[in-house]
Amino acid sequence: MQVQFTVNGRAASVDVPPNTLLVHALREHLLLTGTHVGCDTSQCGACTVHVNGRAVKSCAMLAVQAQGAEVTTIEGMAAADGTMHPMQAAFKECHGLQCGFCTPGMVMSAVDLCKNHPNVGEGEIRELLEGNICRCTGYQNIVRAVQVGQKAMASA
Repeated sequence: MQVQFTVNGRAASVDVPPNTLLVHALREHLLLTGTHVGCDTSQCGACTVHVNGRAVKSCAMLAVQAQGAEVTTIEGMAAADGTMHPMQAAFKECHGLQCGFCTPGMVMSAVDLCKNHPNVGEGEIRELLEGNICRCTGYQNIVRAVQVGQKAMASA
């Protein structure tokens, strides 16, 4: 099936079997490998992208469901000049990563969290990030990064 959508501000078209997951269309057909496959069961959140402005787990969505949609991956978060998105900068500043495998999905979820739940506290951040698993950290630096990123996004 031919699927046409916008990815990171650019028109994209992929020819995929109807059962192709969005994560595989992004990684294998468009070579956007920042979106990770961690579990294939929508449990870990490593595959999180934005579809029409909302965070979704791309391993739980068929590529054909993105027909006509606006998709943003981690590669599309930075500005055209390479300046990191405030949330990306916060993760770097606060050491909100270790191995980095969960980081793209964590950042995408954190941006959505901050847009939809401005001024949330630490407990709420932990609760709202529940669908993202990090196997390396104790989440403290991730939560701190979301708090710093939230403030930076609000002032941007």
